[in-house]
Amino acid sequence: MKKWKLASAVLALTLALTACGNDDEATKEKNETDVAGEQATKEATGQYPMTVSPTTASAESEEAGTVNFEDVTFKAMPEKIVVFDYGFLDTLDALGVEGVVGVPQDSSLPASLEEYGSDDYVNVGTLKEPLLEDIAEIGPDAIFISGRLAPYYEELKEIAPVVFVGTTQDDYWNTFQASVDLAAKMFDKEAEAKEFKAKIDSALEEVKALSGNYETSLVTMYNEGKLSGFATNSRFGYIYDIYGFKPVTEEITASSHGSNFGFEAILDLNPEVLFVIDRTAAVGGQSNISKDMENKIIEKTQAYQNKRIVYLDGVLWYLSGGGLESELAKIEEIIAELK
Repeated sequence: MKKWKLASAVLALTLALTACGNDDEATKEKNETDVAGEQATKEATGQYPMTVSPTTASAESEEAGTVNFEDVTFKAMPEKIVVFDYGFLDTLDALGVEGVVGVPQDSSLPASLEEYGSDDYVNVGTLKEPLLEDIAEIGPDAIFISGRLAPYYEELKEIAPVVFVGTTQDDYWNTFQASVDLAAKMFDKEAEAKEFKAKIDSALEEVKALSGNYETSLVTMYNEGKLSGFATNSRFGYIYDIYGFKPVTEEITASSHGSNFGFEAILDLNPEVLFVIDRTAAVGGQSNISKDMENKIIEKTQAYQNKRIVYLDGVLWYLSGGGLESELAKIEEIIAELK
């Protein structure tokens, strides 16, 4: 009987040691798996900590003069985001980025982004004026701004890291691309960005083919019955530079709001295609664009006579460009009008 008890004790001890060894091995394998997983996650999320640069080094502001923007280093991927640029918000939305908690919910919010006007998101002000206390209460990990918020750059930096993601009028397309690359890198969406860019490239090929059918064009903006014209190196110059439309004249002063342009000047230039961006509608005004534009003078132009006056959506072109979806929509709008 004693020998049986001794044998049983030895067997139990052996089993216990074996189980312990197995547990140690399992724990070791789990730890190795966890480390590998953490490393894979780190690699997939862009090797945080990450330093990102603004899309442009500085911006001019009537209120604050020249505002210089800094590189920003993030220790981890931002989880709570405030966005003051509808173009960048558009890009985040197109890429499926989660984490947006605050946006300006004024009347200029594009229909394509109307979900961000719901109670699920905090109203952080307007495109020109932030609600600083409300933003501070959110406690965001990152704030993204463009030119209209430049005067508040220093104040916003006291709340959270601020990244400038706006476009510039003299290098619009490249700064737009830079903002997309920044979003893709920060939020591990580079594959999605590449796929969406391919759609834009395809649309560009189509609009370039259409633009080759015309020798002259003019880009204008309508504002409460008045017009302004835009040159190749101006705010909407990419219609010429990127889409391929040939400007009817190079003698237009570059300006963010265009140069004053009368109906007689349009008749004198007589472009084959006349693009008209409706700023009045974009800012919530009462627009009479077709009535004002299609007057006795404009009726004499070849653009009118050949039905080549292209009215462009004001909110899309004036307020919400600079994003993946909005830039694709711009190209598709012109294709639909001229095809």
